[in-house]
Amino acid sequence: MENPGSSIISALGGGSGVDFIQLADDLSEATFAFRRTSLESRNETLEARISSTALLRSSINALASSLGDRIRLGDLAPRANIDNPAVVQVSTTPGVAASGSYSLEVNQLAERQTLVLPSYGAASDLVGEGSMTIRFGEVDGVAFSPDTDQSPLTIALDASDTLSTLASKINTQSGGALDAYVSQGTNGAQLVIKSETGAKNGFVVEPTSAAASPAAVPGDLTYLGWQPASDSGQLRQSAADAIYRLDTVEQRSASNTITSLPEGISFELTATNSGTPTTIAFANDTAAITGVMTDFVAALNDLADLVAQEAGAFGGTLGNDPAARELKRDLAQLAGETVMPSAAPGEPSTLADLGLSITREGKFTLDTQRLEAALTDTPSATAAMFTAGPFGVFATIDNLARTTTLSSDPGSLGGSLNRYEGQIERNDARLEDISEQQDALRARLTSQFIAAERQIASSQSTLSFLQQQVAAWSSTE
Repeated sequence: MENPGSSIISALGGGSGVDFIQLADDLSEATFAFRRTSLESRNETLEARISSTALLRSSINALASSLGDRIRLGDLAPRANIDNPAVVQVSTTPGVAASGSYSLEVNQLAERQTLVLPSYGAASDLVGEGSMTIRFGEVDGVAFSPDTDQSPLTIALDASDTLSTLASKINTQSGGALDAYVSQGTNGAQLVIKSETGAKNGFVVEPTSAAASPAAVPGDLTYLGWQPASDSGQLRQSAADAIYRLDTVEQRSASNTITSLPEGISFELTATNSGTPTTIAFANDTAAITGVMTDFVAALNDLADLVAQEAGAFGGTLGNDPAARELKRDLAQLAGETVMPSAAPGEPSTLADLGLSITREGKFTLDTQRLEAALTDTPSATAAMFTAGPFGVFATIDNLARTTTLSSDPGSLGGSLNRYEGQIERNDARLEDISEQQDALRARLTSQFIAAERQIASSQSTLSFLQQQVAAWSSTE
């Protein structure tokens, strides 16, 4: 930007012959050049450290995340072998290593009560004014036993309500306990109502008509009443509990989804197999564990190489960063760290027990023979190290990633990142201050030089006058 004092000096005639404007710019620039250059150089170094710190942090987080996905969802996720997979779907709780085998015989699936009420001409037909009460309980033949734990549902209907709006009100006001819709079939429009599964979720329909003389005909609400004692084919499916035998012990459930089973196992019953129990067995996949360990060692070496490059004592961007050095030490001690504190004598408790070791050069290696021995001698204990629970290989790496990257800890990579970013912010503030101070100095120097230029111009004017007088006096002699 042009110095505003240049136009003033130009108007004065620039009598000294010195470019005071350039001189003011150069002096103000030179005064703060060292401080500015020093701060800019520091920022370049800090930005490089931020980049390296973020790279290390994302790398350790990526390792923990990938290992967790492999254990929870990949080839190490617990899977059940089912002799008759048509009977049941089996799932396990993350972090729990299911084992052993179970016998399952399903004698009855949980069912929903399905009720198809008398027909109308169309879904838009009026059903009549009044109220409809639906009570829940167990339907057994012609008997109905109310479930006192479930409140009856009462629906108010006015003269404008149709079969379609009645279905909508049942769905809305039941809060999901009932599913109603109008089916347009060969017999006309019929209201279909279905309950949730479970014997106690059966129901009866008790309408109260507002008509002076109620009659069970279309257009009067009593036409839609239903009781098991008067059923004439409207009940298409009774509500029922699931009945099954797990290891010969009979159990009941209102749902086909069975939870709270041993070892975090859950069942989704899908068919019956009375008289022919199926076997559900869990086995350790040793080949998968070997594959995971091989990939894990490769990933550790990638991380170790990156740490050595970024945190090297000579030439490393983070050579003096305490968090990077701590990560380097943690990796060096990883093989000997106890990852299964409750392991019994003879069971693997460290990664070294699985064959992991580190060389003097910082390279991780895997002793496959030692890993195979652990898988052969203690298969269950070895498999337990590869779960998503509070202990094990994943928990150890996940904990390392969390503590190493925790932003609230000044000794972690996250803390280093915060510190470097804070230093850049402070340096930027100092650079802004320097810019303001330089502008102020340049303005002050310009003002001083303008005053000096005025004095020089005045002196030159006086000198010129005197020279003229001397010349005039000389010419008259």
